[in-house]
Amino acid sequence: MTPDAFRRLYDYHFALNRRLWDDCIAPLTAEQFRRPMPYSIGSVRNQVVHMMNMEDRWFSGLRGRPVPGILNPVYFGAAAKVRARWDDVEGDMRAYLAALDDEALQRPVGPRLAAWEALWHVLNHGTDHRAQTLVILAQLGAPTFAQDYAIYVDERR
Repeated sequence: MTPDAFRRLYDYHFALNRRLWDDCIAPLTAEQFRRPMPYSIGSVRNQVVHMMNMEDRWFSGLRGRPVPGILNPVYFGAAAKVRARWDDVEGDMRAYLAALDDEALQRPVGPRLAAWEALWHVLNHGTDHRAQTLVILAQLGAPTFAQDYAIYVDERR
């Protein structure tokens, strides 16, 4: 994998996350956003706080910064509060990716992974939790969408 390939994959990741927020989460009521659900890690709020937190933790490690602790979704009552933090985390991720080079892809991240493996893990984790969030949204009667990479590429052409 090359830095440009990762940038393209993360463009997909960011675009689908924005679509998740703009088309599916934004129309929810506050109650729907926080409603406990018996799937995965619970409510839409819990899902998106977890996604944001894990991406922030991994990218902090990639940048050599202290890794933040685990966030408690309870402190993010409103969707707007989560979204504001989400946008900040995405901005930090984009800055890291903009400077990514071949050498950085090989750097170790912790004792087990190279940076490219951590980057791949974050993409995979995001896809998994985005899918789980879409299931919860469907159960709430909210709109959902297909998240296939091929569809994303076709739509951009």
